[in-house]
Amino acid sequence: MLFNSFEFLIFFPVVTLLYFLLPHRFRWLWLLASSCYFYMAFVPIYILILGFTIVVDYYAGIFIEKASGRKRKLFLVCSLVANIGVLAVFKYYNFINENISVLCQSLGVVNNIPYLSILLPIGLSFHTFQAMSYTIEVYRGNQKAERHFGIYSLYVMFYPQLVAGPIERPQNVLHQFREYHKFDYTKFIEGCKLLLWGFFMKVVVADRLSIYVDAIYNNPGEHNGTSLTIATFLFGIQIYCDFAGYSTIALGCAKVIGFELMTNFKRPYLATSPSGFWKRWHISLSTWFQDYLYIPLGGSRVKISRNCFNLFITFMVSGLWHGASWTFIIWGALNGLYLAGERLINEARKNGGILSRIQLPRVVATLITVLLISFGWIFFRANSTHDALLIMQKIFTTSGKPYLSDPSQLLFSLIGITVLFAYDLQNEFFVNKNILINNRNVVIRNVTYASIVLLILLIGVFDGGQFIYFQF
Repeated sequence: MLFNSFEFLIFFPVVTLLYFLLPHRFRWLWLLASSCYFYMAFVPIYILILGFTIVVDYYAGIFIEKASGRKRKLFLVCSLVANIGVLAVFKYYNFINENISVLCQSLGVVNNIPYLSILLPIGLSFHTFQAMSYTIEVYRGNQKAERHFGIYSLYVMFYPQLVAGPIERPQNVLHQFREYHKFDYTKFIEGCKLLLWGFFMKVVVADRLSIYVDAIYNNPGEHNGTSLTIATFLFGIQIYCDFAGYSTIALGCAKVIGFELMTNFKRPYLATSPSGFWKRWHISLSTWFQDYLYIPLGGSRVKISRNCFNLFITFMVSGLWHGASWTFIIWGALNGLYLAGERLINEARKNGGILSRIQLPRVVATLITVLLISFGWIFFRANSTHDALLIMQKIFTTSGKPYLSDPSQLLFSLIGITVLFAYDLQNEFFVNKNILINNRNVVIRNVTYASIVLLILLIGVFDGGQFIYFQF
């Protein structure tokens, strides 16, 4: 079920109302049943895949806690193999097979391994990583094994963040499913404000921009460098609003019924460095890779050459997590190079010399960061490596009038982007001023709410467009 669908407009208030009407002892069951229904609205049979990993990880957690020595690690490995195995079959099998076929063809050999005609279960990477974090934390002794099968199932299945995060840790969420949440008017209003802003980001900004971006990126050979450059920058805003919009709606849904989920975005396009950008973008995934891959590799507690290698590998794996395609791997490698380069520059600054005397103004550092990140988005959005290389070539070699089929589309997009960045700038630099949406003056506050609702109704795109990160 999509957040931006008519079905959800019925689902959400019904689930919320019955949650507060039910006795506390039945609430976990109601949320679990509702979450199952929410997920089965996509492809019902795929709930069996979640069921398989839930059973495996539930018992793995208990066995890990009871075991000692090598047995603990064995149970952890079994859990990880089961989760990664499911991910490998559904997400990477055909990609690996395709590359084997290319290799075999170059050697004059026929690859007889069959391809699988299967759809990727929606949000598989998200709930797989959330399940893995549970067994890893139990293994590390940071989390007690959950004995209540229903509560553990809800930890994986909780509908607000089931298909696109944020990727939660058991320490933050599991205990909340046992707590009694009475109706809290303040949390209800805060949750509704998050819902309102999330829907604005999705239907007014992201889905409006996708009309232009898709027209350009799906036919790069027909457009000049000017149009491709504009589409690249607009895609950066589109994917931000699409994914941050989903995360904001998820936080809002959870907060309305009393649950607190982690913040997943913190105004990434106001960062002053690539590392700063990734500390603000998809924070739940960035910290996941930091805790479970980057630090175990040695993190920054090693020689600078090894540290750069650790950064590069972490982002390569992150790229592969996003999709079974060379475009995503290249995108990850490119961002890994950004962070490794930043690390080398910072090290050189510590050692004195000309770099230590250069202090870029914040606005310049932010613009450079946006340019670097936007260049990487070319590979993320392009339909193939061939298209990505063609787009890069055209951006640097051709120009002309930008593509514009409907001037009103540009006007509506500019209105949405202006409101978006005004909101982000206020939260970045005037966080305590409460200028509009959180203004103490009830009139100003309500006028702001009404204006956002009006923009959603007047220029929002209501075509049921899927969220970009559902494909991961």
